[in-house]
Amino acid sequence: MRIANLDNRAVILLGDEFADIATASQGRFGPDMTSIWQQWEEFAEWAPKIRTTSGRYEPRLLRCPVPQPRQVFAIGLNYMSHAAESAMQVPTVPATFTKFPECLTGPFDDIPLVGGANDWEVELVAVIGRRADRVAEADAWQHVAGLTVGQDISDRHLQFAASGQFSLGKSRRGYGPLGPCVVTVDEFANRDDIALGCSLDGMTMQEARTKDLIFSVPRLVAELSAVLPLVPGDLIFTGTPDGIGAVRKPPIFLQPGQVLESWVEGIGTIRNRCV
Repeated sequence: MRIANLDNRAVILLGDEFADIATASQGRFGPDMTSIWQQWEEFAEWAPKIRTTSGRYEPRLLRCPVPQPRQVFAIGLNYMSHAAESAMQVPTVPATFTKFPECLTGPFDDIPLVGGANDWEVELVAVIGRRADRVAEADAWQHVAGLTVGQDISDRHLQFAASGQFSLGKSRRGYGPLGPCVVTVDEFANRDDIALGCSLDGMTMQEARTKDLIFSVPRLVAELSAVLPLVPGDLIFTGTPDGIGAVRKPPIFLQPGQVLESWVEGIGTIRNRCV
């Protein structure tokens, strides 16, 4: 099932057509996206029954599929390759920070750059569907509603100012593009081995598979929920592979006019213009 935010209405995408959730459910679910995640278990049981569509949709009208999460977790150094290129020690526990929710934006929105040291980080993002509190790793996938594509845009100057302020440096306005939809985990042949990557003006910058994550999605859910509860609609940015701009020689940073495309196998592509 592919759940999306179409011009600020919750929908299910069916090929090149869509079903308006509020209309199909006669008001039981939707139209706002937040209600879908808050009622996830009921919605997930009802939604597969939808057969009638509301017509074709314009991809340019897709918005952020999880616009108001209560918590946004992000994981640093979660691929061996990224730890190596950063010349940093591989962590023994998830290196966790947050992206403040107001930085989140849509799959085709512009990225308003501030300063001259802005970097890309393509990531698989997990959306929590069931409250997770002290969840065992073996049970963790049951608490994930679906997966989406994310970019952890990073202002490297702000990120490392004042001895390091990761959360602020990754939370400027528009520095968290998400989308184009959330795909439920049952849609993936192997949810622990998914390809992802990104390109800048058509040149591939990052390519990897999630089987190379140091801490898998289930492990992250288990580790985080051991510290505090995860609630429906929460996001976990699971980390980025090697290929970021800051460590290139010379460094490469995002420039106005460039187009950043990011993809995850089985989900789709987001396309963001830098301005």
